[in-house]
Amino acid sequence: MDYQTLLDEAIKEAQLGLNEGGIPIGSVLADKDGNIVARGHNQRVQSGDPTAHAEVDCIRNAGRRRDWHELILVSTLSPCVMCTGTSLLFRIPKVIIGENQTFKGAEDLFAQKGVELINLDSDICKQLMKDFIADRPDLWNEDIGL
Repeated sequence: MDYQTLLDEAIKEAQLGLNEGGIPIGSVLADKDGNIVARGHNQRVQSGDPTAHAEVDCIRNAGRRRDWHELILVSTLSPCVMCTGTSLLFRIPKVIIGENQTFKGAEDLFAQKGVELINLDSDICKQLMKDFIADRPDLWNEDIGL
């Protein structure tokens, strides 16, 4: 399975969010064969919903399913505790992240629950977040609860 291709699709979602005036974090959900079954991006600013993080948006867009235990969640950034909890609730067994340098989420919870976490350490993802945080620190701090 080509994780980089999946991450590239999550990056497209992050860019879409940024272009909408939001926070550039994107996510996709793929089946065991690497086919994307849902997409999402952080829409907290656009919707006014504080829970509309990229991973939650993506999982919502997946709708009702019975194959959660076979899916792969891909995110441009290490998931926060809310997004981690959502993926744990649905027993998603593998999470691919673009980076955890600008923000390290609740990765320890994934480890405790036996979820495989793969960090692709993407320079694109890191630069996207660094630029955003430098440009909009107020919005970023609001998003992470500071």
